[in-house]
Amino acid sequence: MIVGIFLYSLLKSPMALKKFRLAFAAACALGAGPALAATEIDWWHSMSGASGERVNEIATKFNASQSNYKVVPVFKGAYDESMSAASAAYRSGKAPHILQVFEIGAATMMAERKAIKPVYEVMAQAGEKFDAKAYMLAVTSYYGDTHGRMLSMPFNSSTPVFFYNKDAFKKAGLDPNKPPKTWDEMQEAALKVKDAGMACSFTTGRQSWVQLENMSAWHDQEFATKQNGFGGFDTKLVFNNQILVRHIAKLSSWVKSGLFTYAGRANEPEAKFYGGDCAMLTSSSAAYADIKRNAKFEFGVSQLPYYDDVKGAPQNSIIGGASLWVMSGKKPAEYKGVAKFFTFLSSPEIQADWHQKTGYVPITKAAYELTRKQGFYETNPGTDIAIRQLLLKNPTKDSKGIRLGSFAQIRGIIDEELESVWSQKKSPKQALDDAVERGNAELRKFERANKAGGR
Repeated sequence: MIVGIFLYSLLKSPMALKKFRLAFAAACALGAGPALAATEIDWWHSMSGASGERVNEIATKFNASQSNYKVVPVFKGAYDESMSAASAAYRSGKAPHILQVFEIGAATMMAERKAIKPVYEVMAQAGEKFDAKAYMLAVTSYYGDTHGRMLSMPFNSSTPVFFYNKDAFKKAGLDPNKPPKTWDEMQEAALKVKDAGMACSFTTGRQSWVQLENMSAWHDQEFATKQNGFGGFDTKLVFNNQILVRHIAKLSSWVKSGLFTYAGRANEPEAKFYGGDCAMLTSSSAAYADIKRNAKFEFGVSQLPYYDDVKGAPQNSIIGGASLWVMSGKKPAEYKGVAKFFTFLSSPEIQADWHQKTGYVPITKAAYELTRKQGFYETNPGTDIAIRQLLLKNPTKDSKGIRLGSFAQIRGIIDEELESVWSQKKSPKQALDDAVERGNAELRKFERANKAGGR
């Protein structure tokens, strides 16, 4: 009777009812005990600038989408620095769950079998729906094994494209809607831009990746034997061929005539472009985000120039960027969190947003279709160039990518030898011959260290 009267009074008094509800909720919370803490997933990455902001945004969205796991992104410096840090952390039993590794580190990661847990295993054991065929073939073929199983999760995949300053083109009397398609047309444009008073006509970012590795694929030329390293560790570099020697010779002549300005090994040249110093740039499609943010002029994006007298050119470009590797030695519950995050990361909405904001290509077909349906490519002309280049033709054994051991060291050697050309200390032929010889020595060291001979 007393309880009935009490409940009746609550119903008659809204204020009393509100106080009762608050008190009841507090009592339930105390009775339930402390809430379980979310399982933390450490993600070491090398993304800075606008791309780094997007990485943090993705982690925040995932953490807000559920309460069981918390992804903690940690910037660990450049790719080689983060790999070194992860290697040391693994030896001490403190490796992250997820490590972002650049594409040239793929062979090294594959050789470290005990240190990694293949993505296809992580996803299967966690019971996550995972179909490698849903991902872009140009991307997945690089990070898969000989059975087509994905060893790492593609993330920030890019390919080189051609950026140009439309305002500078107008000033030079060039049609801003007709960028040069061949290297001969590039030279004509560079001369006109220079005559119009611009100090720097052309520069390039990541010279080995753009001017040698992608130039080889773009013209369907062999960069290294054994299918560019995909066929085994016993591969040899062969990029000192007639076409690449000719290309480096052309760029060397441009240095002498003031048409080409060398501004650094990595992405430093991109600042020369969006700062308005250089009229033309070949660099990663992922430069789009920083160029769009910083450029005070109208710019265009087009496909890489090619030599029209090379049979079959252009063929297709190859990817750069990085993928996400899962480190071994973690608990099953933690791997379940990694799998959940990878499913979230691969969703069409997340991938489309990542692609549109950064310039990296979408890793799934669904994300590409979503971006197209949203009209992004129509309102942002040129942003589909990277995808169109990758899918231009079916890859051949010489254009599907490059997978070499110690490739980071080999790129350093190539950079040194190209710099000797730009400074006029070596001829293009001598520099490429020396790069091949020195690079092959690194490949033999890697082969001996891993005692594999094939994969």
